[in-house]
Amino acid sequence: MNKIDLIKEWFEIAADDFRSAAFLFDKLHPKPLEIICYHCQQTVEKVLKGFLTDREIEPPNTHDLEELRLMCMQYDNSFSEANIQNACVILKGYATTTRYPDRPEILETNAVFALSEAEKIYVFCANLIPALELPLEGKFDNSPPTPRENT
Repeated sequence: MNKIDLIKEWFEIAADDFRSAAFLFDKLHPKPLEIICYHCQQTVEKVLKGFLTDREIEPPNTHDLEELRLMCMQYDNSFSEANIQNACVILKGYATTTRYPDRPEILETNAVFALSEAEKIYVFCANLIPALELPLEGKFDNSPPTPRENT
């Protein structure tokens, strides 16, 4: 698989995670808040790994968004922005703790934050990789675009 196809795959899987989180939030009652937040964490993890792949760095096998963000910052200082750092710190907690007994209580406001930040970071990372050719104007309406095939 060539580099751009691999990057597109990272973003396609991230978009699937985001759409799953948005669907669960919109359609299920009661809302499975832990799983929604988990899918948002997964969205961000995959776009950060996609960015690293674009920079020809093999992403480490980790769920730690802060570790990934710091790696990305070595190639683009805009990853140092406070809002990205804050989101990565909060979302990284949803990688595993939400999926096992004794999980922390998650409120609907936490899920709203996770959805919003996952969407913003998806767009942020995609904008740093012009080869993805994603339509990135405005909101996704809970549906991040997937990379277009080159024709």
